[in-house]
Amino acid sequence: MANFKVESEQHGELNCWRISSAHAELLIAQQGAQILSYQRVGEPPLLWLSDQAIFRQGTSVRAGVPVCWPWFGNLQRNPQSVQAMYHAEQAPAHGLARNRDWQLLRAEEQDAKLHIEFALPSAQGDLPGWPHNVELKLTIVLGDELALSLTSHNLGQQPVTISQALHSYFAVSDVRQAQVEGVEGLGYIETLADWEQRQQSGALTFSGETDRIYRATPQRLSIIDPHWNRRITLTSSGSRSAVIWNPWTERAKALPDMADDGWQRMLCIETANVWDDVVELKPGASHTLGLSIGCETL
Repeated sequence: MANFKVESEQHGELNCWRISSAHAELLIAQQGAQILSYQRVGEPPLLWLSDQAIFRQGTSVRAGVPVCWPWFGNLQRNPQSVQAMYHAEQAPAHGLARNRDWQLLRAEEQDAKLHIEFALPSAQGDLPGWPHNVELKLTIVLGDELALSLTSHNLGQQPVTISQALHSYFAVSDVRQAQVEGVEGLGYIETLADWEQRQQSGALTFSGETDRIYRATPQRLSIIDPHWNRRITLTSSGSRSAVIWNPWTERAKALPDMADDGWQRMLCIETANVWDDVVELKPGASHTLGLSIGCETL
């Protein structure tokens, strides 16, 4: 490759690839096809990697962009149509895809961009308790921006209903100074107050633990970070919901893979299909959940 360098690395128990260009660097784990970090040359990172991340087989890394699929969060909080797809007793949080090794199908340069494609073969009938035949692929494109596309194609004879998310951890200088634009006036579910339905007034700022499901979200959201003088832009497709999360002080102390003050440097905005925004795939149908991450100077 003339303009991209791809190197294999081992982080703890995980096989990874470090991909660098003249403009940016990307670290991807085979487990979960999870992007662990993304940084433009000479700039602070755009995606956050926990200082105390645990690189262990079967454990999602507290970093980057975990893929939540074929359900998001606690399965029991999902619509009945999503719950009915699963037939085992123990339902791990955020589904079955993020803790399994994916297959790297290709990494090739096209039009000055690097296209990386992963597949999860076990989604085609081999996920425990989830006996459905879905071709699941994640495409990552590294160019001026970072673009992700998660495509689910129902190869079976019966409809399949899923919830899902690209669970993105964004790096910020100090979440207490950051704000999110694009959510003004939206309805949201306040999960920390018995899942009450509320309405956002103005831009979102942070002064405590935050865990909200925003509904009918626009295609573009932005994180304003005045100290780093930048706006991180999120452009989504195939999604009408977003989850915004920060654990704050007490919750962070209870997380073994996050420093006690790690909450200050991260903010999750998860491009998603959750709550009433689930995806029903009829036989032969496909759906793509897309996210493009950019950055602008304020």
